[in-house]
Amino acid sequence: MIKKPITFKLSEGLDARPIALLVQEANQYASTVYIELENKKINAKSIMGMMSLQLGNGEKLTVVADGEDEEDAIQGVENFLSSKN
Repeated sequence: MIKKPITFKLSEGLDARPIALLVQEANQYASTVYIELENKKINAKSIMGMMSLQLGNGEKLTVVADGEDEEDAIQGVENFLSSKN
């Protein structure tokens, strides 16, 4: 299992379109992928779970991946959440 703290940097925030794209990114990997924020642990492969997150630009969160391709999963999700689109 890998845990990596990152800073959320999507300028348009996390509304329906970016959430759908994030879920697609997470679903590319066999590993389980979670986003931890404060006391929440949300499955990054669940569109309903991700819709419950209220992320603002610059917020700190932790990406957690566990499985055979966990390093790739962490990198892919981190790249998505850290890109300044």
